[in-house]
Formats: sequence, C-alpha cells, structure tokens
Amino acid sequence: MQDLRPHLDGILLDAMSLARQAGAVHMRYFRGNELDITAKLNDADIVTAADKAAERLIIDSIRRKYPDHSILSEESGETVQAPGFRWVIDPLDGTTNFSQGLPIFSVSIGVEYEGRPVVGVVYDAYLDEMFHAVEGAGAFLNGNPIHCAEKSSLDHAVVSTGFPVDKGETPDNNLDNVSRIMPRVRGLRRLGSAAMDMCYVAAGFLDGYWELNLHRWDVSAAMLIVNEAGGSCTEFRTDRNISLVAASPAIHDMLLPLISTRPAQ
Repeated sequence: MQDLRPHLDGILLDAMSLARQAGAVHMRYFRGNELDITAKLNDADIVTAADKAAERLIIDSIRRKYPDHSILSEESGETVQAPGFRWVIDPLDGTTNFSQGLPIFSVSIGVEYEGRPVVGVVYDAYLDEMFHAVEGAGAFLNGNPIHCAEKSSLDHAVVSTGFPVDKGETPDNNLDNVSRIMPRVRGLRRLGSAAMDMCYVAAGFLDGYWELNLHRWDVSAAMLIVNEAGGSCTEFRTDRNISLVAASPAIHDMLLPLISTRPAQ
C-alpha cells in the first residue's frame, strides 16, 4: 500500500485552511439580509447564498492546487479526475439552522483515497471549533485529542438524531425509531447538522447519533473523526442513501438493535 502520510499532512493543512475561509464566509452572511434562500427538492431542503459562496471558494482552491483530484460537493455534484484522491465537501451543513439564525452549522471537508476517508475536517465558525482527523493518527478538537465517551448504560446516554427531507411525504421518516429509543435514553436531541452530531459523538459531548437518508458529503469527514476517536459507525439501511449509527462502542451496540432496518409501514 502506498505510504500516504507525506501527502496527507499537507492536504490536512489545506483542508483546515479552506474550512476556516469557508467559516468566514458563513459568518459574513449569518443573521444577515442577503441569504437568498431557495428550495431544492422541497421546502425542507434549501440552499442559501452562503452555501454557494463557501462552495465556490473551496472548489476553486482545490482545482488550483490539486487539479488531478476529484471533487464531490453537495451543490455542484461530482467532477471526476484521475483515480486516487477525492475531496467530499458540504460547504454548509445545517443550512436550515443557518437560515433561521440558529448557531449550529458547519463546513465539512473530507478527503478520500481510493474510496476510504483519510482526512476529515469539520469546522464550526460560530464557536470557532475545528475537528480534524487523519487516518491512523487520532481525532482532535482545536488541536487537542478527543475520545468518545465511555458510558455503558443506555439510560445514562444522551443521543441525537435527524429527519429526512422527505419526512412529510413518507412514513419512513424515523419517527418509529424515535418512539423506540426516546423512552430508553437520558435525553434525545435534534441538532440539525449531521457533521456536528457526529463530531460531538467523537468528543464525548453526545453518546450516540443515528439518521436516515444522508449523503456522502454529510458524513465523509465526520465518520473518520468518529472512528479515530474510538467510536463505531454502522450503516443500517441500504435503501435510504446513507443511513447510519455513530456512537461510542457500548452505546452503538445498544442502539443498533432498536433501529429499524426495514422501511416503516
């Protein structure tokens, strides 16, 4: 296997720099009057001028410095170049929060090599919190090592979830899982940014998280961060894009049996 570390250290620094620059874009628009909100699939699935401006900044920079790397980004789709490296970008994860003026949102930049995540960066500009990981080197928050929580009891756990954008059009909308899990845990949260949910699992702020119908740009960076923090990630459905559980190992094994692997009827 090719030794990637000489490449990954530089890529990490560039990804962190781009995340900070995108975060600065977020803050210029946040709680402002120039969001230019438009709907995509439906009124629950929106994009703002901040999403587009942050994405443009990131993609333009990658194309200049890494012209042979592929790019997958939420708003622009995929551009395939040479085999090997692919950048997976969510320029603004938590757009609904952002559009409402709620301060839970992030930029997520993952870098994959031959399909596996090797660099992950998630940056929350409002709190100035930078999560990062490199394959095999641990996970960090603002440069300090982080680890998943060590709880071993589900009734002491605080977990989070989310709901798919087609939640009003199908009964397969996660409410069945919520009804099973909520009575069994200390607390259930819905933060609105999958990347932040997963990074909070990595840091031990949350004990577990699950969600249906995510996409690669939502999870590529954060899955690596969770895994490098000692957590476990499992995709529990194959028919709803990426549907996964991310949690500390003990809580993961307690949550997974409670989550439906079949469409709700």
